Amino acid sequence: MQIRKEREIRMNETSEKIELEDLGYSDFFEDCRKANPDISLIPARIVAEHKGSYVLRNEKYEFSAKVTGKMMFTASARRDYPAVGDWVLVSFPDDNNAAVHEILPRRSVLKRKSLTKPDAQIIASNIDVAFIVQSPDRDFSLNRMERYFSIAESGNIKPVIVLNKTDLISREQLESIRNDMSDRFPRASIFRTSVATREGIEELSGFIRKGHTYCFVGSSGVGKSSLINTFLGKDIIKTGEISIQRNRGRHMTTHRQLFVLKNGGLVIDNPGMREIGLIDAGAGIENVFEDISAFSKNCQFSDCTHIHEPGCAVLLAVREGNLDGKRYANFLKLIRENKHHSMSMLEMREKDRRFGRMVKQFKKHKKKQERIR
Repeated sequence: MQIRKEREIRMNETSEKIELEDLGYSDFFEDCRKANPDISLIPARIVAEHKGSYVLRNEKYEFSAKVTGKMMFTASARRDYPAVGDWVLVSFPDDNNAAVHEILPRRSVLKRKSLTKPDAQIIASNIDVAFIVQSPDRDFSLNRMERYFSIAESGNIKPVIVLNKTDLISREQLESIRNDMSDRFPRASIFRTSVATREGIEELSGFIRKGHTYCFVGSSGVGKSSLINTFLGKDIIKTGEISIQRNRGRHMTTHRQLFVLKNGGLVIDNPGMREIGLIDAGAGIENVFEDISAFSKNCQFSDCTHIHEPGCAVLLAVREGNLDGKRYANFLKLIRENKHHSMSMLEMREKDRRFGRMVKQFKKHKKKQERIR
């Protein structure tokens, strides 16, 4: 894979020279790069995001950059800005500055409902596997895991379960929880880990492959950062104790960052997210609840909502005990939430389009009036 090398400029030279492929670059991104007519732009990956700037890395350097004014002007939503994990095309206007011109198409994306706007917030991109971390001593919930699974699968990301801090419960409790997870997620890989006892650490580390990107998601305090520190072999990420009064973890990770592990794997640490809203996740929900999708094929009506319709095969499965009632209730909850947020996003985009048309019409009218004068 041939790319144009950047000229020598003043940047932080990395201690170890690596290939772009080791950072997750592939023929997919190279083909997208070639589609840009400006051959002077070079690819780099976003490894951290700060207010107003980004930290990027390529095979030789780690450096800071800002998006161009043109990119800011054409952006219509937060999704149009870079996110950790993105591959972007950059230039170097002078020896001290770098500029991001374009985001290369994303192969996968982890997103949630924005906390402040009716739009999607991109958590990270170009991820191969999402480690969904839960701790049995905290707010362990199979329903929440279904939520994370739906979000991961809707973004073309493979979800994997990590039950962490296994040293805090008995073997009997651990087996009971694992059986419950296996029943609810029969096709999922499940790892049981403990940083304190080293249980499962070697197995999970062996699952991580060089040049592949992984992210750790879960509530604050479940031990995501401790796991990553263990794989890094040093305490780079701050970790906090659980609050005894509230039994809630402190949000020690304040921003997303991509790390290169000793074995060559790439991991993204995310701030703890107790609430993670669904948006545009219909395909993911259908994949996670494939048993319900299978039952629905026998419903009397093709547009059955599985709530009150006669001849509903899903309701029949619940009544006959072939479908767990709690799983069915969570399915309906996620469907309603996703539909509500997705409709809000579509309405917002339509509002933006109407406003854009109004501005264009105003400018056109103004130019016409100026010509008359």
